[in-house]
Amino acid sequence: MQAKAHVLIVEDDPVTRSKLAAYMQAEGFQVSEASDARDMKAMVARAIPDVVLLDINLPDESGLILARELRAKSSVGIILVTSRQDETDRIVGLEIGADDYITKPFNPRELAVRVRNLQRRVAPSMAAERSASGVYSFSGWKLDCDSRQLFCPKGENVRLTRGEFDVMAALARNAGRALTRDQLLDLTQHDGEAVIDRTIDVLVGRLRRKIEADSRHPAIILTVHGVGYRLVGN
Repeated sequence: MQAKAHVLIVEDDPVTRSKLAAYMQAEGFQVSEASDARDMKAMVARAIPDVVLLDINLPDESGLILARELRAKSSVGIILVTSRQDETDRIVGLEIGADDYITKPFNPRELAVRVRNLQRRVAPSMAAERSASGVYSFSGWKLDCDSRQLFCPKGENVRLTRGEFDVMAALARNAGRALTRDQLLDLTQHDGEAVIDRTIDVLVGRLRRKIEADSRHPAIILTVHGVGYRLVGN
C-alpha cells in the first residue's frame, strides 16, 4: 500500500478551504487544513507535508513570508494561491522559492493536476530529507524518531509505550524488509538491555490495534510467515 501524498491547505476562508479539502481528498490526497499562519506553523512542526497550497492573503502573516520560511528549511512543494491579479506577487513568490502560482477563481481539477505533478517532482528530495531527519512515512502515518512521536493520517498524535515505539521505529527504518523476531529484539535495545519484558508478538499486536483499520486483517504491519514482520513500504 502506497502512502498518500500529504497536502496542507492554508486558507482563511472556511468555505473555500472546506470545498478544496473535500476535492483533494476525493482525488486521493491526504489533506490537512490551516486557517492562518499560526495553524500552519503548528502543523508543519509536527510533520512536513508534501505540498502546501498557500493563500497569500492570510489574516496574521503574509503567505509570501511563510513561503520563504518554508523554502529555507525544506524542499516541500509550494503553490501560492491568491485572488489578486498583481503580477508582482507572482514574480516575488517564484523568486523566494514557490514552485507554482494560481489565481482565484481556478478549476479544482487543474489544481489537482498541478499538485500531483509537483508532488512527483519533490518526492525524491522530500524522502531524503525525512530519512535524514528521522521522519518516516507509511500509509499516511508519520513516525518522528527525533521527538518519538507517531502521527495518524489526520495529524493527531497517537501515544505509544517505549516498547511499542521502539518496534515501530525498527520496522519503519527497514520498511519493505522482513525482520525476524530476533532482529527486532536486537534493534530495540537500550544500553545493552533488550525489550524482553514484552514479546515482539505482543508489541506488534498492540501496534496493530492502534494503527490498523482492522487489526485482524493488517494492511500496514504484515506477518511474513516463517520469518517475522514487515512494514509496508511507500
